[in-house]
Amino acid sequence: MRDFNLAQETCQLAIRNVGGLDVLINLLDTDEIKCKIGSLKILKEISRNSQIRRAIADLGGLQTMVKILDSPDKDLKFLAAETIANVAKFRRARRTVRQHGGIKRLVGLLDCVPDNSANLTSEQEKDIEVARCGALALWSCSKSTRNKEAIRKAGGIPLLAQLLKSPHENMLIPVVGTLQECASEQSYRIAIQTEEMIKDLVKNLSRENPELQMHCASAIFKCAEDIVTRDLVRQYDGLKPLATLLSMSENKQLLAATTGAIWKCSISIENVAKFQEYKALETLVGLLTDQPEEVLVNVVGALGECAQEPSNRAVIRRCGGIQPLVNLLTGTNQALLVNVTKAVGACATEPDNMAIIDRLDGVRLLWSLLKNQNPDVQASAAWAICPCIENAKDAGEMVRSFVGGLELIVNLLKSDNKEVLAGVCAAIARIAKDEENLAVITDHGVVPMLAKLASTTDDKLRRHLAEAIARCCMWGSNRVSFGEAGAVAPLVQYLNSQDTSVHRATAQALFQLSRDPNNCITMHENAVVKLLLDMVGSTDEVLQEAAAGCVANIRRLALANEKARYG
Repeated sequence: MRDFNLAQETCQLAIRNVGGLDVLINLLDTDEIKCKIGSLKILKEISRNSQIRRAIADLGGLQTMVKILDSPDKDLKFLAAETIANVAKFRRARRTVRQHGGIKRLVGLLDCVPDNSANLTSEQEKDIEVARCGALALWSCSKSTRNKEAIRKAGGIPLLAQLLKSPHENMLIPVVGTLQECASEQSYRIAIQTEEMIKDLVKNLSRENPELQMHCASAIFKCAEDIVTRDLVRQYDGLKPLATLLSMSENKQLLAATTGAIWKCSISIENVAKFQEYKALETLVGLLTDQPEEVLVNVVGALGECAQEPSNRAVIRRCGGIQPLVNLLTGTNQALLVNVTKAVGACATEPDNMAIIDRLDGVRLLWSLLKNQNPDVQASAAWAICPCIENAKDAGEMVRSFVGGLELIVNLLKSDNKEVLAGVCAAIARIAKDEENLAVITDHGVVPMLAKLASTTDDKLRRHLAEAIARCCMWGSNRVSFGEAGAVAPLVQYLNSQDTSVHRATAQALFQLSRDPNNCITMHENAVVKLLLDMVGSTDEVLQEAAAGCVANIRRLALANEKARYG
């Protein structure tokens, strides 16, 4: 049978059609090692075919191969492991391997002498081949969450860490492949950090093997959500090879992994400085067009993080990055929209960028994303609108030009998502700076809606809600309405928060509300004076002034009452 071209699909299916698979799998149950080896050599080749894989699983071949992993014969072990690697490409097969004790046995195969030793004996070389095939099989099996957990429980992580030091790419690819697959789990991300694997992942980024580079970058992408990992990547000089890999833009899988790693590493401002040094930003801007969405999500994510640094906003503009970013606001990919709204918002904090965004109708596009059904997109759009209003030439007029725009944003106060509510409150605080727009949102019922949110315990929402209430007090009888809607007493409790930015916004809101006598009475009843007196001594001048102003208003009312009572 091995005289046929087993890589050819017609030959593979012919073996199945004439009942050859049954014979080959039955041979695995014999006591004759040569028969088993011959059978596995054929099964290893033909199991690359998806139909054959399923047929092997249906005939119970996996269970037999798992048992063979216990054999003392090393040729049998590595052939069985490599065949399992091919067959376990679909869910049912992966489950079968786990349920028949295959994961534990495969992890056991990883235990071998370090393969960077010189003068290996032929037996040690076979041990290394057994470990390599074990890693291949675990890589296939690790696509399943339960198998990831089983590999960890079987003690696979330290063995994978040991194999990661191998100088041989054919060993490294399945090892890093398994690690990056498993890095979707928190327990693995912690282990990759604690078992000092980041250093080896970084080292392998510089090898000339694109598949290995892709898996290393992908592992870093998944692990770099964590600040310690981001710092380690920088300390081990991993940022430069990542920036260099951006030039390999023809290999889309490698590009997606690289841009993903750069995005997550850019969350740390120290890493952004390094990427500036390596001119990564200019390359990233060049990748904003004609790329698959998987790459775009990461490129835009990276630019959004880099744009938190003021000097980079100008770099993005000079490289022509504003227009392609604004163009991406019309897409439908939710992850891309979350990232692109953040990037556009970060760029809009620079007046020169804002002029371009406005000219390209970017603010209208952001506003229309408030209608998106995904709360993450809504929240990101609301946050991006804030700097746009702050930096637009005539913000009041711009906001009024969006038909139905004010009603839309006020209605988002009915959302049950805290991030959406915080973003919308922040936007309303800025919209309300324009008197005409404040009058319109008042007509749309902004006061009772804001008051309804006052009982929140979320500090981020509290801060922006208090800002919005302070601003909305500036129109008509709104400060009276806030009191009647029961917003004052809960606001007093905000002063007990540990967050000083909440204190500042709350003191400003209470100062505005204290201009109404009934609100002063409510504040006094809720023991606001002692809390505010503590804040009058604050080093934050805005907080100091607002707290003092509020206490003064309450005191003035108390004096007036005494005067009226006693004459």
